[in-house]
Amino acid sequence: MKLPCAVLALAALAIAPSAVAQGSTADEIAKYRAALQDGNPAELWEIRGEALWREKRGPKRVSLENCDLGLGAGVVKGAYAQLPRYFADADRVMDLETRLVWCMVTVQGYAEADAKKNPFGSGNDRKSDLEALAAYITSESRGVKMNVSLRHAKEAEAYRVGEKLFYFRGGSHDFACATCHGEEGKRIRLQDLPNLTTAAGAQKAYTTWPAYRVSQGELRTFEWRLYDCFRQQRFPELIFGSDGAIALTMFLARNANGAPFDAPAIKR
Repeated sequence: MKLPCAVLALAALAIAPSAVAQGSTADEIAKYRAALQDGNPAELWEIRGEALWREKRGPKRVSLENCDLGLGAGVVKGAYAQLPRYFADADRVMDLETRLVWCMVTVQGYAEADAKKNPFGSGNDRKSDLEALAAYITSESRGVKMNVSLRHAKEAEAYRVGEKLFYFRGGSHDFACATCHGEEGKRIRLQDLPNLTTAAGAQKAYTTWPAYRVSQGELRTFEWRLYDCFRQQRFPELIFGSDGAIALTMFLARNANGAPFDAPAIKR
């Protein structure tokens, strides 16, 4: 039986502990990710997401190919690199997940509660359609440079609110996003934490989400990343698709402008 590349890479790392001693922890984690990248399981989510995009579903029995992600109905190539953005038909700034929910409601006829009820998967017993759709759509922006606009007044407002949220301290630990991501040289456990206040840090971090989490066996979207950060800060739960979630995404996405998008990626 031919073993997958990812399994072989993990075996090689397990039997060669001397290699770990030859470089820094960060270097070895980077090598680990590179070794797994060719067999990134995110591809399975991308395939399922493309099928969901084209499948006629919902009460109206139509596909999402009539959904406008900002570049015209059905256009997915490069769309994620310009999100979040203002949508006149909804009169709101939206990130990808929020726009997908809006299209599931207006195009396919789902009730909003049904479209939102499973934003994050939980193992094989509960897969998320939104995560799969996000995997497919984001994969269509690989190599496209981030180009998030602040031309509309509501886009600029979302950026300002997102910046305030990034630096806001609160919760039982008096944490902010900036507590972990506001300076160089910080890490949690063995994981280096990117400095999101710099262009280089924001570009490297934002452009590698969504990502397949090896430790969870799931593909995770950027909204999930924010949701889990709020949990770790002991903040109140970040509501999926909320103005706060979109604003924080806008702040970080805009700061990543100019960098080629490179996801879905793979994380520990």
